[in-house]
Amino acid sequence: MDAIFGWITTYGYGAIFLLLMLGIVGLPIPDETLLVFCGYLISKGTLKPIPAWLFGVAGSWCGISLSYTIGRTLGLGVVHKFGKYLHVTEERLNKVHAWFDRIGHWALFCGYYIAGVRHFSAIVAGTSRLPFRTFATYAWAGGLLWVTTFITLGYYLGENWKEIAELIHRYIFYFSITILIAGLCYYLFRRRRNVTKTGN
Repeated sequence: MDAIFGWITTYGYGAIFLLLMLGIVGLPIPDETLLVFCGYLISKGTLKPIPAWLFGVAGSWCGISLSYTIGRTLGLGVVHKFGKYLHVTEERLNKVHAWFDRIGHWALFCGYYIAGVRHFSAIVAGTSRLPFRTFATYAWAGGLLWVTTFITLGYYLGENWKEIAELIHRYIFYFSITILIAGLCYYLFRRRRNVTKTGN
């Protein structure tokens, strides 16, 4: 954690861009804490608000787009090559695509606030062949709001930024686990109900 803060203090805007991009792709980087720290540095005059915000937004956009590209290229290759072993068929892939057409876009928009979801939802969006324009509309809008939220929070927290950032990181983790468990339970419930209907 201290090393990350040191990189931002030393390398500034370039470090913000690179660390956010890598964090969103999936590396274990505390993205929200990083953004809150940036807001704090802005309040101290160490960073300028507009460049810090722009590099933060650019990092989030590049990271989420890279995850989408991984899903679009490598993801489809894995499905075509190993799909029968992974029980992932073209039919199931089409169902995922249909789900994205209905509500998956909002997972891209809101997923930034749920640990692990932003990366996974972007890969699924790519694998399901969601058009890049549609993906970018929701994912980039979510990234812009996410970056703005936590930088602004850090700016107004001042010297208390670290304690509050740790609380935020902890509660986001708990919230994410709750959401994922609820989603898994809903999936299993729907699957069991469909099997029961088919059996009848």
